[in-house]
Amino acid sequence: MELKDIVAIAGMPGLYHVIGQRTNGLIVEALDGTGKKIPTSANTKVSILSDIAMFTMEGEERLAAIFLTINEKVKEGLVVPEKKANDDLFPQFLGKVLPNYDNERIYLSDMKKLANWYNILADKLDFDALKKSLEDENNATDEQKSEAKAKTEAKAKIEKPVKNAGPKGDSKSKGKSVGTIRKMA
Repeated sequence: MELKDIVAIAGMPGLYHVIGQRTNGLIVEALDGTGKKIPTSANTKVSILSDIAMFTMEGEERLAAIFLTINEKVKEGLVVPEKKANDDLFPQFLGKVLPNYDNERIYLSDMKKLANWYNILADKLDFDALKKSLEDENNATDEQKSEAKAKTEAKAKIEKPVKNAGPKGDSKSKGKSVGTIRKMA
């Protein structure tokens, strides 16, 4: 299962796997073990997990990268708090997996949601595939940045047209660039 196929639906607890599309929404399956299939409407707010990020002091960190970090830390012995755990455990947990998180813009509810989502996906998500797709995406964005920089440098090298003031007293040609002067009637 890939992160791009998993959604959170506003007003509904848990996570859902997209299994189909309708003309006016999606068909999703609950990941809570019930296998319940639910249709959504066009008015339902659906958030794809691959598009979600969390605020850091430097900007944002994608949820995929955070899940990978959590998975690595769990292998080292980190315990992910359960949904009903003591509220003091969640900031400590997030501090271990995302040390530079913005504590003014990330609320306790966000921390609880992150831990709950990881607990739901821990045995369903292919973390190796997630890591590879994140690396491929980072490589693609690095290439795009290089191309954009090259284009910007190429545009900067193109000389701007020289303004022609025209003959003294000729107000019709003042301020026009050399290539656009036309004979005026």
